[in-house]
Amino acid sequence: MTTTASGAPPRTREAGLPWPALLALATAVFITSLTETLPAGVLPGMADSLDVGAGAAGQAVTVYAAGTALTAIPLAAATASVPRKPLLLGAMAVFLVANTLTALAPGYAVLLAARFLAGVAAGLAWAILAGYARRIAPAGSEGRAIAVAMTGIPVALSLGVPAGTLIGEQVGWRAAFGAVSLATLAVVGWIAVSVPAVGRPAAEGAGGDRPGLRRTLAVPGVAAVMVTVAVFVLGHTVVYAYIAPYLRHAGLGSVTDAVLLAFGAASLLSIWCVGRLVDRRPRALMVTGAALFTLATAALALTGAHPVVWAAAVLWGLGWGGAPTLLQTAAGRAASRHGAAAADTAQAVLVTLWNAAMALGGVIGGVLLDRSGAGAVAATAAVLGAVALLVVAGGRRHAFPRA
Repeated sequence: MTTTASGAPPRTREAGLPWPALLALATAVFITSLTETLPAGVLPGMADSLDVGAGAAGQAVTVYAAGTALTAIPLAAATASVPRKPLLLGAMAVFLVANTLTALAPGYAVLLAARFLAGVAAGLAWAILAGYARRIAPAGSEGRAIAVAMTGIPVALSLGVPAGTLIGEQVGWRAAFGAVSLATLAVVGWIAVSVPAVGRPAAEGAGGDRPGLRRTLAVPGVAAVMVTVAVFVLGHTVVYAYIAPYLRHAGLGSVTDAVLLAFGAASLLSIWCVGRLVDRRPRALMVTGAALFTLATAALALTGAHPVVWAAAVLWGLGWGGAPTLLQTAAGRAASRHGAAAADTAQAVLVTLWNAAMALGGVIGGVLLDRSGAGAVAATAAVLGAVALLVVAGGRRHAFPRA
């Protein structure tokens, strides 16, 4: 801590970010992101326990994404007049109940119903969280606050899912979901104690009204951000969902976990860099991220040479890790020109598109893998990355401005 020569009050290097509150929000993001993909790591045990095939058990991921994609926008609109803190606590409480029901599900039908309900609760929470982080941050530090809150996504992918898989293998898949429920109970208490209350976004819109979906998308820059979200997430999911078959095809199947660890470590470095610079260089970061992703996936499409694959995994992580923060920050900034309610609506649209792109990416990647091989999966991801890069480059005025 230092004091300026002019006698100004001392400032911390982090500009007074509300760390306990932001870390509580980040933990909520981590838990809900982890639970979405956790079934992929415990699929064999889940299928055996419920006496269904692996494909049927895998629908536990699909129905979770469907619950989020189908309800995030209408729930965000319906709850725009509800104070944010009780709404977030309520969403996390419903998530706790649904996840616990998943762990205790006596049969397949109950499991799917519980997963759908968990997806609904997570979708509402995701629609709130980025805007919440932005509102409690000091002026000029909104992007860094969102970066802290969104750290939960890459951490869940790089560390949480492997940890949940380990628990599932050692103790059983129900124990893995039970551990998530215990963590959720703890974070509900953490949010209640540490996160300050904020106002109703419906009361903060332009003219005090509550903007609808069409009016929010008409705000300059918002539509371009949403196109980038859909294309970029689709490209990432197409290749990420089928990276194991690609690595087997390249002769690296025995080190899949190590390659994914390299990707995860690079993702964490990316989100740290983005968190430091997002409020000053958002456009440069987004252009760089899209370019690195496109370069990495193009390299994977052109060759399976082992050094290239390892380098591409690192470049991919560097390009992708900060994307959730950058895209949510861009959506919030563009839509907030019409008020806080429009910003929350934009976040709900982003959540919907994100989950729809994930679901569609799994389908497209599977078809490409079966019909054209692993190289076609990577090539498609590279094309989608290039499209995202073009949209970002063209959104220099409203969607992705310099600062």
